[in-house]
Amino acid sequence: MRSRGFFIVLGVFALLHLYIGWRLAPATLGMPALQAGGAMLLAAIWSLAPMGLWSRNVARQPLSDRLAWIGLLAMGLFSSLLVATVARDLLLLLAGALGLGSTLLTIRSAQAVPVVALLTSLIGFVNARRTARVVEVSVPIAGLPAALDGFSIAQLSDIHVGPTIKGAYLQAIVNVVNRLQVDMVAVTGDLVDGSVAQLASHTAPLARLSSRYGSFFVTGNHEYYSGAPAWIVELRRLGVTVLLNQHVILQHGEARVLVAGVTDFGGHHFDEAHRSDPVAALAEAPAEVGVKILLAHQPRSAAAAADAGFDLQLSGHTHGGQFFPWNLFVPLQQPYTAGLHRLRTLWVYTSRGTGYWGPPKRFGAPSEITLLRLRRAA
Repeated sequence: MRSRGFFIVLGVFALLHLYIGWRLAPATLGMPALQAGGAMLLAAIWSLAPMGLWSRNVARQPLSDRLAWIGLLAMGLFSSLLVATVARDLLLLLAGALGLGSTLLTIRSAQAVPVVALLTSLIGFVNARRTARVVEVSVPIAGLPAALDGFSIAQLSDIHVGPTIKGAYLQAIVNVVNRLQVDMVAVTGDLVDGSVAQLASHTAPLARLSSRYGSFFVTGNHEYYSGAPAWIVELRRLGVTVLLNQHVILQHGEARVLVAGVTDFGGHHFDEAHRSDPVAALAEAPAEVGVKILLAHQPRSAAAAADAGFDLQLSGHTHGGQFFPWNLFVPLQQPYTAGLHRLRTLWVYTSRGTGYWGPPKRFGAPSEITLLRLRRAA
């Protein structure tokens, strides 16, 4: 059944490549060498892109990672080619409706598509591979005690240590966070894409994260793909507090901060004991705390978090869409794509992610290390 599904996907993938070739062919009329080159490029992308996902079945290193790099770069280029081709077709339809269509426009726009695709892929690669910039966010909390005004949180999310993100990439992130000198660090899931045996040496920099009260972690969906029980043990070994529908109390001056964490919204599909439950995360919590903060990988935990009485939810998962136009599809699954939003009395901050998943590409959705400060609402 799985092999049948794979061949169906491969067939659809081939049809999309044929669509690109068919729509761009007018630009190469009378230029057989260019036609052959374009056909070979599309054939190469079609054959190489699936390796980005298939490479995880290759046990040998560094071969597996090299195949992943090749496949994921090809996948990213294909995405840009497809989007640019569709955009060109829409442009030609509009030009025709306005009486502005011409053979020259048809040819020149077809020639522009691969240039635009290569340029956006290059920019996206640079954006993805650079160390995420710090994004500062102030969160106004009604009734916040004076002692908690300015309480600081560094949020990391969706780093995806795996085939193309390694220890050096993570260490650069840790260095930035340590310079911020925050009160706590929140890691809101999708830290890894691979097993502890494969990646333990690359997640080791997490042990060097520095903050006043420590680092706190909740599972994302990719932890479950990668062996969540083993990763929970490993993260605790590194000194990271893993919150599985649990909370801790931080005494900050004369005020207390409740930091809770829930398992991923879909965790119960892998282990019923990991069903996400914001109410359970508050079990036996003291009645009087200055603020209640929930770490939840997916923004769609927000409704339950608001019902449970939390003041602030920190989430990720969406990557902000990672690159256009996939950001347009995020609202089909999640209530928020990125940034700070309000749901009744609950603030929800959704990170665009600190790394990337799949193609090493970010376009229109920059990665971030989020520096959140709690402020007393006016």
